[in-house]
Amino acid sequence: MYRISMNKKLNRLKKNIIKDKYLLILAAPILIYYFIFHYIPMYGAVIAFLDFTPGYGIWGSPWAGFRWFKEFFQSVFFWRLIFNTLTLSVLSLIFSFPVPIIFALLLNEVKRKNLKRMIQTVSYLPHFISLVVMVGILSNFLSPTDGIVNQILRKAGMEPIDFMGESIWFRPLYIGSGIWQSFGWNSIIYMAALTSIDPNLYEAARIDGCNRWQEMRHITIPGLMPTAVMLLILAVGNLMNVGFEKIILMYSPATYDVADVISTYVYRRGILDAQYSFGAAVGLFNSVVNFILLISVNRISKKITQIGLW
Repeated sequence: MYRISMNKKLNRLKKNIIKDKYLLILAAPILIYYFIFHYIPMYGAVIAFLDFTPGYGIWGSPWAGFRWFKEFFQSVFFWRLIFNTLTLSVLSLIFSFPVPIIFALLLNEVKRKNLKRMIQTVSYLPHFISLVVMVGILSNFLSPTDGIVNQILRKAGMEPIDFMGESIWFRPLYIGSGIWQSFGWNSIIYMAALTSIDPNLYEAARIDGCNRWQEMRHITIPGLMPTAVMLLILAVGNLMNVGFEKIILMYSPATYDVADVISTYVYRRGILDAQYSFGAAVGLFNSVVNFILLISVNRISKKITQIGLW
């Protein structure tokens, strides 16, 4: 019976491959790319359990077990790193995630096509500014000596503020600049989702006497919900990954207490101090936590909204 069922499954698989052969050919370059550059390198995660030395390689380096994990968990910086990483991620999620949705909803209400295209183009532009240039712009605008913001504060009779050097301002600047740089680009997927909503629903609502606010509330927002929920699940599943590039460009020893996150700590210990096994162990810990978050949030979403990634 087992052999018969296996033969049926193999025959069905062969039929599906023959049926969808052209789609598989189109998808082949992407699948090959991910296999070569994302799945094969996963083997390198084994160095998290080794005392890795580049000269000896993976096979020649001695086994270390959970030594590097214990060292990270017992580090005096552990709780500060976890707190800063989660704080930046959660605050970014709370303040950044709704902005593209609100922007897409408002832009959808603009009926003049030329104006709509101009607003879209202007909102996309910050996405193409590199992080180095963006942080440079922040530093120039917020400079305590000749920055335009502090010049305005001086004319208003206030003392200049060292925005980039005071820890209290780091998180607002990090999150605010991230919103400015990404909200227009992130709204594209919501604009695409809005185009899939059946126009007949709006016509029926107008016949029933609905105004534009009621149309948005009962048609547009529910139409966006599946897309928003899926992107929220992915965002929560990436909660522990705070990119180090922007933080390294923005922070200084004066802001370490709020700016130092897991990725910057790994950069200093794993790359600058050449402790590759330690960096791999912390990265693996990060990935496991993100994986658990992704599975948990997806399961909760399936129970509450019937929407999930799988």
